[in-house]
Amino acid sequence: MEKLLAEKFGYRSFRTGQKEIIQSVLNRQDTIAMLPTGTGKSLCYQYPSYVNNERVLIISPLLSLMQDQVDQIKLRGEKRAAALNSFLSFKEKKFLIDRLEAFRFIFLSPEMLNSKEVLHKIKEIGIGLLVIDEAHCISQWGPDFRPDYLKLGELKRTLNNPCTLALTATATNEIRKDIAERLNLSGWKEWVFSVNRPNISLDVVKLSSVEEKEQKLLSIVSKEPSPGIVFFSSKKKAEALQAAASEQNIRSAVYHGDIENDQRILIQQQFIAGQLDWIFATNAFGMGINKENIRSVVHFHMPSSIENFLQEIGRSGRDGEPAQSILLYSGNDEFIPLQLAEIEKPTLDQIREFYVQFKRGKPFELIQQELMLSDTQLRVLTYYAENQSGTEWEKEIDRALEKRIVSKRQKVMEMKSYIDTEYCRREKLLSFFQETLFVNHNNCCDLCGLTKISVSEQSQQQINFSWKEKLDKLFAVRTNDT
Repeated sequence: MEKLLAEKFGYRSFRTGQKEIIQSVLNRQDTIAMLPTGTGKSLCYQYPSYVNNERVLIISPLLSLMQDQVDQIKLRGEKRAAALNSFLSFKEKKFLIDRLEAFRFIFLSPEMLNSKEVLHKIKEIGIGLLVIDEAHCISQWGPDFRPDYLKLGELKRTLNNPCTLALTATATNEIRKDIAERLNLSGWKEWVFSVNRPNISLDVVKLSSVEEKEQKLLSIVSKEPSPGIVFFSSKKKAEALQAAASEQNIRSAVYHGDIENDQRILIQQQFIAGQLDWIFATNAFGMGINKENIRSVVHFHMPSSIENFLQEIGRSGRDGEPAQSILLYSGNDEFIPLQLAEIEKPTLDQIREFYVQFKRGKPFELIQQELMLSDTQLRVLTYYAENQSGTEWEKEIDRALEKRIVSKRQKVMEMKSYIDTEYCRREKLLSFFQETLFVNHNNCCDLCGLTKISVSEQSQQQINFSWKEKLDKLFAVRTNDT
């Protein structure tokens, strides 16, 4: 296996978890794999393609990261990779669809599953391996629930049930079971590796006011290691503080969903090239960036869930060198994610009118405009409307939405418990995924006496451990046959 790894990918050895997952796929077993961010999940589907000489279809909700993955594949000399998503013009989509059989790796965004032309073409050319990236999005109990992902079980059947690999970095046991059920997996293999990223230190700074928090952030971006990302829940706050940082001659940019696509791509390229030190962003940025040497991730606003928090801090330290997570908290910060969760739920009047218009076949764009629905409300309402058939459908949809809001509230309070813990933060994080901390780290968290040691010191300490000790201690692995 190592010979092909060196020839095709230029690596001498596999990272933790990769070999086991690849072997499972080569054995034609449906597989659910949970690997922490930055540990090389893409190799787990690229490698089998060369062994079996087969085409791979990758479903991913992360549009900007999708193109980045295509570019990375092409950089190593593999030209047969393409991405079909909403970023493309009609002509570009048509060009790719007509030539789809020429590609080995085909990346598809969830909304493309609504295209009969695309589905017909994929079935015609044949798929050897179906990959579901960010598979936690298929679970209605996950924080990133994507109703489009619920069509993946049907897609699997349409494609004659190819071997399926579901990849995620953060999924509780409940969510993994939901993934298997909704993808109609049978006799699947489950590989669950620790979510722990030992090279990322964890720090929570509690402040007395928003003004004090703003000053602390400006101090951080002027003194702490970069490159770095600062996450916000508010676009306006991100813009205001980025402007303040620019006045201090800090090389930075603001990034969120309202920025034009061309400008977003430019900002990503500048950040990756080292022309920017800090990005002030909403989570639209964190999921779309693959830069190995990010040293700091700062949260100005409290994340809405432990899963989102881990995904975002996991953007740092992908080169294996020391990195840090700093979460800034001032009184009642949890009200923001709680309010965002409540806002997601439409009113009964909106539910009633949506359902009427939905049954009449009115275009979704017009329904959304008339009822002033957010994109999230539209996605969720569409899912529940398609799956409700009882006479009291209004109340059924309302109850289903309320249950989802309750789940979101619980996740916000789990995040708050991480902030308020009086014990090791790393141990607290791992406990949400039924994990135990096997070894204490010098560079652990503020509650364990945070020691920010240099890269050279960290590297020297790592030399003192054999590779076997590191694997045994730092990466607890659980495997289940189901």
